[in-house]
Amino acid sequence: MWFTRISLKNPVFATMVMLAIVVLGLFSYQRLKVDQFPNIDFPVVVVTAEYPGASPEIVESEVTKKIEEGVNSIAGIDILASRSYEGQAVVIIQFQLQIDGRKAADDVREKVASIRPTFRTEVKDGQVYVDLSAPAATAS
Repeated sequence: MWFTRISLKNPVFATMVMLAIVVLGLFSYQRLKVDQFPNIDFPVVVVTAEYPGASPEIVESEVTKKIEEGVNSIAGIDILASRSYEGQAVVIIQFQLQIDGRKAADDVREKVASIRPTFRTEVKDGQVYVDLSAPAATAS
């Protein structure tokens, strides 16, 4: 109530206070740093394995499923997507943002190495690629 009483008795004073608040707000707004597109690195690990001469169905059952089951137990996985091509399996693993990409890649390498003996002898060693600047993988 006291502000209303002062504003009615001194309208110029009230106008100057309001103008000062508006100027302060405009000045603060100009100095406000807002990043609409922050630099976020999505920790993405890609595992590829080759099975020369195999059809996509055989690659999926013999290689892709085994890799998926092996890496599925790693903590922090956000998206796990895979593709099986003729003679090649590709498994894309996207981790949550708070997970360190290097540590996640090491975990994936360990899991792939542990399931390597279950592959047939024709399957070449799986390669693990780390891409910390990749966009989000989409599962389809």
